[in-house]
Amino acid sequence: MSEQDATEPDAASEPDDESATADEEQADEETLDDIAAEPEGDAESLLDDIATEDVESVDDELVERVAGSEPEAIARELTALRERVETLEGLVEEREEEADDLESRLKRKQAEFQNYKKRQKKRMEEEKERATEDLVARLVDVRDNLQRALDQDADADIRPGVESTLRQFDDELDRENVERIAPEPGDDVDPQRHEALATIASDQPEDTVAEVHRPGYEMAGKVIRTAQVAVSDGSNHDE
Repeated sequence: MSEQDATEPDAASEPDDESATADEEQADEETLDDIAAEPEGDAESLLDDIATEDVESVDDELVERVAGSEPEAIARELTALRERVETLEGLVEEREEEADDLESRLKRKQAEFQNYKKRQKKRMEEEKERATEDLVARLVDVRDNLQRALDQDADADIRPGVESTLRQFDDELDRENVERIAPEPGDDVDPQRHEALATIASDQPEDTVAEVHRPGYEMAGKVIRTAQVAVSDGSNHDE
């Protein structure tokens, strides 16, 4: 066989290699096209398979590494890894404890703040009530003066005007839920609502109200001024 004939098969094989390479590239492109055309779920499945293959390749490398290492070196590395894991676990536990402590402190602060708001609200309500009570206490003195003016000047020309003013005054006190404390003679003396000025001879039973010197007032059930009364000694009381 001539040299030319010997080289002919090699020359003939070159197109075959190029054809094989082209076929592989075309197959790769078709594979990529198939992946792109696959539904999302299938694509994810394919990626999972690739990841699994990567993990398996890492496991193979680890096996080869362990097989090619000295036992003492492996033992030292495992010990170091265990110590590292224990250190990290300790750090995680510390952070969890800190987080629990911060959460507990936050809850306490929130509870304290809520209690503070309630105390402030109650304090403001009490201050408002005291301010209203102080105002009413001053106003009822004015009312008493109007009443005395009517009692002393029965025939005065200004009487109709004073009476009208007094009625308006009483209407305003009613709107503020203010009521008079005006016991009748013979009523029992109430130390919470009556102020005993003196004990006098009276035909009322002993230790009961004999006379009312000045009415008292209460607002929403709270006494803001006691009624001033004289108490009977019962000396003129007929059984």
